[in-house]
Amino acid sequence: MRELDLTSLRLFVTVCDTGNMSRAAEKANLVASAVSKRLAHLEATVGTPLLTRRKHGVAPTPAGESLLEHARSMLLSASRIERDMASHAAGIQGRVNVLATASVMAESLADEIAEFLKGPEHQNIQIDLEERISPKVVRGIRDGVASIGICWDAAETGLLKTRTYRHDHLSVAVPHGHPLCQLDGVRYVDTLDFEQVIMPVNSAVEVMLQREASLLGKRLQHRVIVTNFEAALRVVRAGLAIALVPREVTTLYAQAYGLSILPLQEAWSRRRFVLCHRGEETLSPAATLLLNALTAKEAQA
Repeated sequence: MRELDLTSLRLFVTVCDTGNMSRAAEKANLVASAVSKRLAHLEATVGTPLLTRRKHGVAPTPAGESLLEHARSMLLSASRIERDMASHAAGIQGRVNVLATASVMAESLADEIAEFLKGPEHQNIQIDLEERISPKVVRGIRDGVASIGICWDAAETGLLKTRTYRHDHLSVAVPHGHPLCQLDGVRYVDTLDFEQVIMPVNSAVEVMLQREASLLGKRLQHRVIVTNFEAALRVVRAGLAIALVPREVTTLYAQAYGLSILPLQEAWSRRRFVLCHRGEETLSPAATLLLNALTAKEAQA
């Protein structure tokens, strides 16, 4: 089979999206006959019909449906290549996509990346951040969505390469005067007598908390589900529930919200976060610089 060209694939996608040769031609600033000729050439290239002609337009054949999926992926990759090459032409040395969990985003990552970008040698690097739960961070790195992921090491990273990033400590946030404040030390089992505000139920920490509760013969009672720690602490301030949150996140809110932050007396309450990637040979120079900078922060801690 001869090589596919992006122009023909782009026209094919447009025809499938519009369902009409004439409308596709208008969008591409071509005449309908030129579009038809291109698609006929594409069908000859792949060796099978791609479109079914109907009374009021066209629709992809089963083979066309398959090509359509691949074509969209190829055009997206081409768009990213064009964007990144334009960035290089403008003097930007690289773009790094990073996936990170809510805990990491709420704690230190943004400040550390901002500090990294202030370095004169890093001013031509662009970093894009996206928040995801730990399992989806790992999946995104495996699928090549991003170069670097940061997640709790309880997530199953499989064959991905990892380096230690940071540690944090799960604590219990309660309003002042809550019954848990009267205990000398709070165990996880003590918290299970109270309704809790939790993060998404399929996040790594919530899966772990549910499992630990089950091992204790109890059930985690959740009253509210939120997607960020500030919302969780607002729920606690309102007296609707208690929350297990990283001590490092609560420092800014505890006094303002009138909360007590009680250390959790469990070995697993000290969590380790890792930087994960597919292998150093897959990283761009910009991604390698960022990876090393973030690792150095932990070494200095």
